[in-house]
Amino acid sequence: MSHSSQQLIVIGGGAAGFFCAVNAARMHPGLKVVLLEKTSKLLSKVRISGGGRCNVTHHLFDTVEFAKRYPRGHNFVKKTFHQFSSAECIDWFAERGVRLKAEADGRMFPVTDSSETVIECLLREAGRYGVDIRMNAEVKTLQKTGDGFVLTLAGGQELRAPFVCVAAGGYPKAPMFDWLRALGHTVADPTPSLFTFNLPKHPITALMGVAVERARVKIEGSKLQEEGPVLITHWGLSGPAVLRLSAWGARELAAGGYSFKAHVHWVPGQTEADLKATIADARKTHPQKKLENHNLGQLPARLWNFLLRQSGISEEQRFADLPAKAENALVRALTDTVFHVEGKTTFKEEFVTAGGIQLSEVDPNTMMSRKVPGLYFAGEVLDVDGITGGFNFQHAWTSGWIAAGLKGSGTPA
Repeated sequence: MSHSSQQLIVIGGGAAGFFCAVNAARMHPGLKVVLLEKTSKLLSKVRISGGGRCNVTHHLFDTVEFAKRYPRGHNFVKKTFHQFSSAECIDWFAERGVRLKAEADGRMFPVTDSSETVIECLLREAGRYGVDIRMNAEVKTLQKTGDGFVLTLAGGQELRAPFVCVAAGGYPKAPMFDWLRALGHTVADPTPSLFTFNLPKHPITALMGVAVERARVKIEGSKLQEEGPVLITHWGLSGPAVLRLSAWGARELAAGGYSFKAHVHWVPGQTEADLKATIADARKTHPQKKLENHNLGQLPARLWNFLLRQSGISEEQRFADLPAKAENALVRALTDTVFHVEGKTTFKEEFVTAGGIQLSEVDPNTMMSRKVPGLYFAGEVLDVDGITGGFNFQHAWTSGWIAAGLKGSGTPA
C-alpha cells in the first residue's frame, strides 16, 4: 500500500480507535489515517479508568482462561487474542517506554500510576506516524459506495475513504446504532454492564466507605454468584465482586427491572457450623468477654458492630448470657444477609454496555465486516464485554490492532 490516495477513517477517539489509528499508520506507510472524535476529549475512559491510573490489561497469559472473563464474546476473543494477547500488549507499551506492573489481583497499571503516561504514549505515536486527529467530528451517516465509503458529519461535511473502522464505543440506547443498521448489520440490544446495587433507605448505607476484602454475593433465584472485595457505598453495594456479578447478570438483571434479592456471606471461609463452634468455644474460654470486642470474622469494626445490632445484640452483651435466638440471628447475618436491591448505579465515564454489533457478522481474524467489505470494527461497539480488571481495555487494544492490519480487503497485510 504505497500511494497516498489510500485512506482509512477511524470513527472514535477512545482506546480501540486510537490503537487502530496509530498501528495502521505505522503498518502501512503511505496510508493516510484520519481519526474522528465526536467530542472535544480524546481517550476519556483511559484517563479516568482505575482511579486515574488506567488499568491497561490483566496479568493472565493463558488465552483460554483470559477469554473466560468475558460474559459476552468469549468465543470471539479466544480467536482474537491469538493474534494480539495481553503479553503482546505489555510488550507493545514497553517498547514505547510505558512499563506496566501487576498488582496482587492481577490488574496491570503503568509503573507511574498515571493514565497520562498511556495517553502521552498514544498521542506521541499519532504524531510520529502523522495521524490526522479531528475533534468535534460526529459521524451522522455512513454509506457504502462502489469504491469505498461516504461519511457525512454533523456539520454537513462529507468525507470519502476506501476503508473505515468503527470504534465508536458502546451505545446505551438501541436507536443510536441505526446508522450501522443502515449498512445491513444487526445489533444485540444494549444493556448496562458493570454497575453497583442500589439499596434505597437500607441502614447499611450509613457504613459508606467500609470495604470487606472477601465476601460472597449471590443473586436469589439464579446461578449468579461471585466472591471478592465488596465496598459499601452511600447508595448500596459496590466493589469488584458486585461489578463482576453485574456483568455476568447484565441481561438477566435488566429483564427483572433491577429488582432482586442479593445474599451476602461476609465470611465465606466459614460455614454456619464453624461460627457456631467458635461461639461455643468463646462461651467456654472467655464467658465474660463482650461480643463487640471479639470480632468473629475479622470484619471491619463498623460492619461487625452493625451486624451485632441487626441481630439484636447490644454493646454490653457477653458470651456467657448470649441468648440462642440472638446467636442464631448473628450466624445468619454473617453467612446470609439478604438485601432487597432496587435499581443500579453506573459510572458515567466508565460505563460499559453489553450488546452491540452481532459477532457472527464480523471476522475475528481481520475485524472486517462479513457484510460490508472494507468496513472494520473495534472495541465496545461490538457485542463483547469483560468483567472488571483490564479485560475491556485488552479487547480494545486487540481488536484495534487486528483492524489496523486492514486484512481481508485486498490490501497487503
